[in-house]
Amino acid sequence: MPVNRGSSPPQEMVDTRRNLLLFFERPTEPCFMKKGEDNAVFEIPEHYYPEKYKELANNPISMLSDRLGEEPARMIPVRNIEIPDLSLPMELPFNEQFSVFIPKHQLMATRLIDVFMGMKDLEDLQSICAYCQLRINPYMFNYCLSVAILHRPDTKGMDIPTFVETFPDMFMDPKVFRKAREISNVLGPGERMPLTIPVNFTASDEEPEQRVAYFREDIGVNLHHRHWHLVYPFDAGDIAIVDKDRRGELFYYMHQQVIARFDIERLCNDLPRVKRYFDFKEPVEEAYFPKLDSMVAGRTWPYRHAGTMLRDLDRPLELIKLEISDLERWRERFIHAVESSSVMLPNGVTIPLDEETGIDILGNIMESSAISVNRSYYGNFHNMGHVFISYSHDPDHHHLEPFSVMADSAVAMRDPTFYRWHSYIDDLFQLYKYNLPPYGDKLIFPGIQVSSLKVEGPAGDNTLSTFWELSTLDLARGMDFTPRGAVFARFTHLQHEEFTYVIEVNNTTDKSVMGTVRLFMAPRDDEEGNPLPFDEQRRHMIELDKFTAPLSPGKNTVRQRSVDSSVTIPYERTFGDQRERPGDPGTPESAGFDFCGCGWPHHLLIPKGTKEGYPVILFVMISNWDDDKVEQDLVGSCNDAASYCGIRDRKYPDRRAMGFPFDRAAPGTAALAHFLSHNMAVRELSIRFTDTTKLHAKTRR
Repeated sequence: MPVNRGSSPPQEMVDTRRNLLLFFERPTEPCFMKKGEDNAVFEIPEHYYPEKYKELANNPISMLSDRLGEEPARMIPVRNIEIPDLSLPMELPFNEQFSVFIPKHQLMATRLIDVFMGMKDLEDLQSICAYCQLRINPYMFNYCLSVAILHRPDTKGMDIPTFVETFPDMFMDPKVFRKAREISNVLGPGERMPLTIPVNFTASDEEPEQRVAYFREDIGVNLHHRHWHLVYPFDAGDIAIVDKDRRGELFYYMHQQVIARFDIERLCNDLPRVKRYFDFKEPVEEAYFPKLDSMVAGRTWPYRHAGTMLRDLDRPLELIKLEISDLERWRERFIHAVESSSVMLPNGVTIPLDEETGIDILGNIMESSAISVNRSYYGNFHNMGHVFISYSHDPDHHHLEPFSVMADSAVAMRDPTFYRWHSYIDDLFQLYKYNLPPYGDKLIFPGIQVSSLKVEGPAGDNTLSTFWELSTLDLARGMDFTPRGAVFARFTHLQHEEFTYVIEVNNTTDKSVMGTVRLFMAPRDDEEGNPLPFDEQRRHMIELDKFTAPLSPGKNTVRQRSVDSSVTIPYERTFGDQRERPGDPGTPESAGFDFCGCGWPHHLLIPKGTKEGYPVILFVMISNWDDDKVEQDLVGSCNDAASYCGIRDRKYPDRRAMGFPFDRAAPGTAALAHFLSHNMAVRELSIRFTDTTKLHAKTRR
């Protein structure tokens, strides 16, 4: 039942919502064991118990008391419902890895999402979750339940725990968990000090790619990537879950921004920009040894040696039989669509790719989403590229090895090859963008002049400051079969001092207007220290913020805090304990902290910089909001990171193309200075990195 906006849901609905979140606690432990801070136990019907737990079905409460040493504080009755056909999702063994990139796994997940979405009310959803939690692969169960919660009308606004809380093994050195279990068995909850996660534990300093491991292996970066794919799944039983406003364009833009950001980090660390991976008959140059253990699968994630070749895939268990030539054929068809400015429908009819929707159509083709205009013809280029790379160590299953991190959205960004693959994907999109006419006079906002731009911050005007920061996570949610109580892990990540943009604007008209302020940053120089040509620089522009500002006649000063960026989510949504949110899920009291999860981590808003101060260009443009605005109600929506994630259940809040004004080429423009009009301005900034480590102000202990 949908909740009326602005009113509190009935208490029984609030209670059931809270109960649903218990399925994210200690994911491989049965749901009839204690969950949550109040030691809740699901009281399930006798026939819900799998064969291995049948002895508990006769008297579960007394058996639990004997095993756990105390009565559970709260029993949750589970409604006995008719169980739908789950034979397909149950084909995936409980102790295996799961990936939506694997077609067979995606079919399983689509069926399970459909089951969860089809439950008539929250009580039935709770019942089917209790049944599935005891039988379904934990990774797939978590993914499908997360997608369902994000898309059911009666579960909107629920604070899904971050994936690192539920499956911390996906992000951390396995030595941490061995030590955590040892401490948990010896010390009480109040005596446990935080465990330190090693910095850059996957390779030595002799490996050049390790210089940017702080970015690739950042917990927040990988959480962002996974959560984006939860909000924008490419397949689901209900097509409405996939068919969101400008979904394909968002796929293009979010990943384009990731590559642009990664390239700046590389330049800050004396590394060249990413080399595209496009010749599938050439070896993958980079090795990657993830050094992660899967608590569910009970094994180490596979590694890849330097110089590994891609080979045809023959994986019978996953129903994958593909040749390298399949990738090449799909690529040729995509390029032909771009060059002809048209796509072919299944009936053979072609439709044009226009300026407004062309990139959206191509994005859905590239990712092969359920709303691709012709999935069978254009194939599955992006996803299968991930799969080919992820099986390069064992393409024919002779060694019984599972896929590597490249096939899992929660950890794919750890692998250096992720960026090589997506740099090439972006090149293919850019072929389309180069075919579009330049913006020309459409960039001008008559009567609006930006007279100056600067940044104010603790390091001084026009200087940004970065450093290392220590933060703490509670891993207790994911520490299965260990004594209850908090288990803290402390990790290091990049951070920056907050700052303020100050923009002086002169409105030469006699009327007040509303402007859209667009802020971007790009490197000034290339690898050799030479100024970047404009066409390269525009493709490296990273979006920092986008907001509206009223402009009265005459002089105006626009100030915007970096912490209010439209690109990022707050620190608390990346690393905070979501159980500490105020109020109950879905109530007005909790509206200010509604957990949306999708957004770039704020601690990586600014590139690392260098000790001497890395030179970057800050760009501002003010466009006419009357040309940009999208009329819609945003009350109660999650919109603080709209630039990369859109707005849930709403249209993308900007009529312009994503990345505007830098998404199109400007022929004849040699330098950024030649691109500027009176409603734009630039300022050179210096990003100064200090090699010190600070304890986050809100971290535990």
